[in-house]
Amino acid sequence: MMELVLGKPNQDVFATTLLELAQHDPNILVVTSDSRGSGKLVPFGQTLPDQLIEVGIAEQNLVGVSAGLASAGKKVFAVSPACFLTTRALEQIKNDVAYSNNPVRVIGISAGVSYGALGSTHHSLHDFAALRTINNIDIMVPADNFETRQAVLAAMHHPRPLYLRFGKRAVYNLHTPDTPFEIGKAIQLREGRDVTFIASGETVAPAVLAAERLAGIGISCRVLSMHTLKPFDVEAVKHAARETHAIITVEEHSVFGGLGEACASILMQGGYHVPFKIVGIPDEDTVTGSQAEIFNHYGISAEGLAATAQALLQVEQLT
Repeated sequence: MMELVLGKPNQDVFATTLLELAQHDPNILVVTSDSRGSGKLVPFGQTLPDQLIEVGIAEQNLVGVSAGLASAGKKVFAVSPACFLTTRALEQIKNDVAYSNNPVRVIGISAGVSYGALGSTHHSLHDFAALRTINNIDIMVPADNFETRQAVLAAMHHPRPLYLRFGKRAVYNLHTPDTPFEIGKAIQLREGRDVTFIASGETVAPAVLAAERLAGIGISCRVLSMHTLKPFDVEAVKHAARETHAIITVEEHSVFGGLGEACASILMQGGYHVPFKIVGIPDEDTVTGSQAEIFNHYGISAEGLAATAQALLQVEQLT
C-alpha cells in the first residue's frame, strides 16, 4: 500500500500563508471571535497587531464588522469555529456578506467533527447545506496542505464572498507542488475504471487509501478531490458516470444537503443510471469520540470505503 506523508493541520497552513501575505499588504485584515488561539493566529497578532481585530464571542458582530470593512476596500478574513459561525451568524452571512456583495473570506475553523468529544453542539455538519442555498457565496473545503495554501492564494483575488472550511488535525499530503489548482475544478488524484470516489476535505485521504486497498484485489478506482462545492465541477461528475461503473461520495458533513446530494442531483437530472452511494454522517445523534473514531464508526476509513465499494460493485468483500 502507498505511503502517505503526514503534513500539518490545514488551519496551521492557512494561518502561515495569511501572515506571509499580510506582511506585504496592510489591507489584509483578520477579524476573529476570541479564536486567535484555535485559529493558529497568535503569531499573526503578535507580528501584525494592527491588522487583527478581536470582537469577542460575538459571531454576528464578527460578520457585520467584516462586511463593513470589506465594503471599504479591505481584504477581510472572518475567522471563527465553523459550527457557530454558520449558525449564529447565518443571517449576517446571507444579508451583509452575500446579498450585499461584500467579498469577505468567511473562515470556518475546527470544522466537521474536528472537536470530537465535545459532541454534536460543536460539529459543523450543516454548513454546506445552509450556505449552498445562499446566492453569491462560494464554498471551498481543502483536502491537504497544498490545497489549503492554493485556496488562500486564490481567495485573495476572488471577486465574490467565499467560505473556506478547515479542520484541526494534521492531514496527509496528497498532491505534488506542480498540481494545477483552480476554484471550481476538481483534482483527479487517481485514474480508474471501476468505481469513482468523489471526496471533499479531510475525507479525501481515506478515499485515496481505500482506492489503494482495492487496487490490490484488481478493482480500479478513480479518486476526485472536490475541493470546491460552489461553483461545482459538474463535468467531473458526468465524466465519472460515463467512464466508471459506480460512484461513491465521501464527506465530513450530514448526508443531507452536501457533496453527495449535489452529485445525486447532477446524475439524476443528467439521466445517468449508475450505482451510487453517499457516505457521510447520517441523520442521527452523532456518536461521541475523536474525529478518527467518528470517521471509523461511519465508514469514512480505508476499510469502510473499500467495503462500501465492494458492496456497490457486488464483488466479494475483503477479509
